[in-house]
Amino acid sequence: MQRRDPKPPPPPTPPASDELVLAAVERAVRHQPHAIGSAPAARACGVPVWTILEHLQLARRSAQARHVRARLAALLADGALESERRHGVQTWGLAAEGEQRLRSARRGGQLPALPESPQHRAWRNARALAAQEIERLRGEVELCCERARALLGAEAPAPSDAWLELAERASRALKMLASASHCLYEWAEPDEARADVDERVESSDAALSEDARRRVQARRAGRRNIRLWRGEQSP
Repeated sequence: MQRRDPKPPPPPTPPASDELVLAAVERAVRHQPHAIGSAPAARACGVPVWTILEHLQLARRSAQARHVRARLAALLADGALESERRHGVQTWGLAAEGEQRLRSARRGGQLPALPESPQHRAWRNARALAAQEIERLRGEVELCCERARALLGAEAPAPSDAWLELAERASRALKMLASASHCLYEWAEPDEARADVDERVESSDAALSEDARRRVQARRAGRRNIRLWRGEQSP
């Protein structure tokens, strides 16, 4: 007797419609770090195809990605998209006709929702990982403090190499904890109307002198880089 699969595979996702491809191009352009300004300025900042695929959450070598590439060419021929080559890479942006098609689709309720944007996914993943890792990172800082107290309390003066080694470890641990704290408590949910870029500016900066403001903002560089959190040394 043939056994039935209790969990049949999900039905294949339908290919992206032209309107969804246009919406992905529009959002990808809008979320570029330097694509802020008027609509004509935004149209001048095209995006490569792999960025569009990220906004559609499609693998680059999938059949659906090949479909999107074909539709980009067709929409360019129809006048809905503009394209140019920048540093040898073809980029895509909305033309006025494409903007009109999107407005019409939205008014008619015919525009499917885009998947979660890459910048929102980055924020969500960083926040989740920070919640998971912050106690471990706090423990690493506490361990550094314990080792510093042990060196201070030793009968014989600790060798300079011990202090230098601890200084490297403590610096790294404190930076990782600061990064996790920022991601968990300070990084606001992205506004999908614009690119979510860490400008490294806080409201408290207004009270600082120009030199102090430059120094504190320089220290904030990389505070959203969660890939660095695995770089601590083990005890």
